Amino acid sequence: MEHFDVIIVGAGISGIGAAHHLQKYCPGKSYAVLEARAEMGGTWDLFKYPGIRSDSDMFTLGYGFHPWRDAKVIADGPSIKSYVEATAKEYGIEKHIRFSTRVESMAFDSASARWTVTAKTPLGEKKLACNFLWMCSGYYRYSSGYTPDFPGAAEFKGDVIHPQLWPENYDYSGKEVVVIGSGATAVTLIPSMTDKAKHVTMLQRSPSWFFNLPQTSNIAERMSKIVGRALAFRLLRWWRIVFQQIMYAMIRARPEKAGENLLNLVREQLPASYDVERHFHPRYNPWDQRLCVVPDGDLFKAIKSGKASVETDEIDRWVEDGIRLKSGKTLKADIIITATGLHLEAMGGARANIDGREVDLGKTFTYRGFAVSDLPNLAFVFGYTNSSWTLRADLISRYVVRLLNFMDKNSYDVATPVNDDPTLKAEPFLNLSSGYIMRAVDRLPKQGDKAPWRNPQSYFRDIRELRFGRIDDGVMRFSKAAAKAAAQQQNLAVAAE
Repeated sequence: MEHFDVIIVGAGISGIGAAHHLQKYCPGKSYAVLEARAEMGGTWDLFKYPGIRSDSDMFTLGYGFHPWRDAKVIADGPSIKSYVEATAKEYGIEKHIRFSTRVESMAFDSASARWTVTAKTPLGEKKLACNFLWMCSGYYRYSSGYTPDFPGAAEFKGDVIHPQLWPENYDYSGKEVVVIGSGATAVTLIPSMTDKAKHVTMLQRSPSWFFNLPQTSNIAERMSKIVGRALAFRLLRWWRIVFQQIMYAMIRARPEKAGENLLNLVREQLPASYDVERHFHPRYNPWDQRLCVVPDGDLFKAIKSGKASVETDEIDRWVEDGIRLKSGKTLKADIIITATGLHLEAMGGARANIDGREVDLGKTFTYRGFAVSDLPNLAFVFGYTNSSWTLRADLISRYVVRLLNFMDKNSYDVATPVNDDPTLKAEPFLNLSSGYIMRAVDRLPKQGDKAPWRNPQSYFRDIRELRFGRIDDGVMRFSKAAAKAAAQQQNLAVAAE
């Protein structure tokens, strides 16, 4: 069985970042990156639907160690995939990746302080061992998205597509399209499909909050002439980080005023007679769910042009030629796109056990939002919901390499977050009310009501805790492998005789 010091699971934006930090700050560690798909890129390799793009600005979604240096503020999926691939090539990470290797289970043995990973490959089942397991496998099921059971779905005669499984080279020219959903995917699809479709309708049960960002910016080029290209992109990245954190804090502090401002921005982009209140005023406050980015206002331009429209209603049932609404109206459709969300799952769906005991992740707590109570030598990456994913992925990477170096320096084999506080109260891992999150509450680890079991979603707090906070905080417990500890005790006993 092959053995590595560290196994990283996932070769997406998080996994490539983790590999860079590991080889830079722990240069003596051997490692492998296990990727379930045939190519790297993760999300940006999986999703192929029209218009696929980032929902965060690329100056912060890009790596801190390898800044994004394109004029695109909101980048298309293929550009992001190319960026991840170029990063892996530049830093020599490519040769460590094992493609088409899907991790299905992982077992920790306390005697040897090792994880054994069981993976499915084209050549059959393969087992690999490691001292530390670093899960960068994302937060949702790659094999399928979430689609509710719609009454009458079998009656519909047209095509039904979930964006996560978009058919290659699919032709929707001249078709009537109904997109069910009002989240980031729907908002991306709708303006992108108006180039060929006869008409595209966004069917929503309730609206989402939207805000505009420019698709491109030449500010970096202008700054480069003053301070140089490298410094310009780093300064721009920090400006975006600060802006995101301030904007989030201001919106949460005055949600009603923020909502009013967001609605006014929508009104400015639509005809005066448009019913903005009905179609764009959500039932919840801004940031109770993630805000949706609209690059250059493309959604509103599509609506204003008449190529797209919004229906806010509930579905009665699907019928042969479309969808009948509870209002009695029927939306004609040749194609129905179910942009109805994701299946959230922790650890890429892999099963975990400790010394033969199965772990129920739904009954665990997250330590600092990246480790799991009573799971030794394991970290997972989950980014921010109120900012760019990679900002937190980078900070988690910095913590993990500090942890590994601390263990080596002190001759520890095992690091385990232990909750021995009987008063700790369980709360959902994410403080968002989005449907895809609420459906997975029972399956995901919980956060606690006090540090270090909270997941605060605060970049500046995480800098303090993850970059500079104590490793030996009394909650993360350190020990030697059980077999090694037993041998040392036996040697001491013999010496005493």
